[in-house]
Amino acid sequence: MSTLKFEIRDITQVAYDAIVNAANKTLLGGGGVDGAIHAAAGPELLEECKKLNGCETGQAKLTKGYNLPSKYIIHTVGPVYSGSLEDKKQLENCYRNSLLLAKEHDLHRIAFSAISTGVYGYPLAEAAIVALNTTSNFLVDNDDYPMDILLTCYDNKVYDSYSDYIENYHGNNEYLKKLKY
Repeated sequence: MSTLKFEIRDITQVAYDAIVNAANKTLLGGGGVDGAIHAAAGPELLEECKKLNGCETGQAKLTKGYNLPSKYIIHTVGPVYSGSLEDKKQLENCYRNSLLLAKEHDLHRIAFSAISTGVYGYPLAEAAIVALNTTSNFLVDNDDYPMDILLTCYDNKVYDSYSDYIENYHGNNEYLKKLKY
């Protein structure tokens, strides 16, 4: 049986098959979680990323984890928030494409950062809805592929955005219903 959970964690300390980096289009490091992951992984990560020729918004690419406790890093580029419907589609694609890439590489334990919620300005409440719905729907749609998904929260505000959505959730997704404490 697959699992979905969220907790306040430093993603660079998570020992899973892969962590998901909220990268920029160059994949060459940046600020926020991207910079923290690059710093923790070491200089070999930058060298491998240089060979990937960047990444488009909503897409995902895989590298080794190097000095991180996780074996791999999935890099995905979230949308810079503009308030358009395209933002939501692109953010959904970040989560879905990261999970599809994990499945393609037979990875079963995946930890996500809160994609696009830092300098890219995606409102936390809206981003939480996309993260929780996209990941939980993936688990339902891929029930033959066991996966443990951790949505890491870099602070209480992110955590509260997930909690608020779950507290008010009235749908039928079994993974979201299990998150109600």
